[in-house]
Amino acid sequence: MPNATLGFDHVHLVASDPHATAAWYVQKLGGEITRSLDLRGAPQVYVALGGFIVIVRGQRTTETVQAKPGLEWGIDHFGLRVRGDFDGYCDELKGKGVEFTLEPTDFNVNTRIAFIQAPDGVSIELLNRKDAP
Repeated sequence: MPNATLGFDHVHLVASDPHATAAWYVQKLGGEITRSLDLRGAPQVYVALGGFIVIVRGQRTTETVQAKPGLEWGIDHFGLRVRGDFDGYCDELKGKGVEFTLEPTDFNVNTRIAFIQAPDGVSIELLNRKDAP
């Protein structure tokens, strides 16, 4: 094995309205837009969020994009760890109009989870691990 390590860098989303989707990540989850440009014929917006980047781009001129029909092979969701007051954080998101597809619940004795719906059919798991720093 080569002398190399891996670290998580970004999630790349294709959005019907990339600027509105990026704004959702800023307004609802506290992200920060760090860069916005046109790349290969489509807007591409970089949102810093919790130590990684969410890249939100639009449909490129050479692509045909379809709405996500539901559960499909491949990535089902991505997870964001919430440290501290998990239920209070979820209540704050509800106050901002965020749709929960799974209300906060105990997944096991050490982990509390919830699922929220982001734009363009993206599912985000929120989790709080009681046994982790």
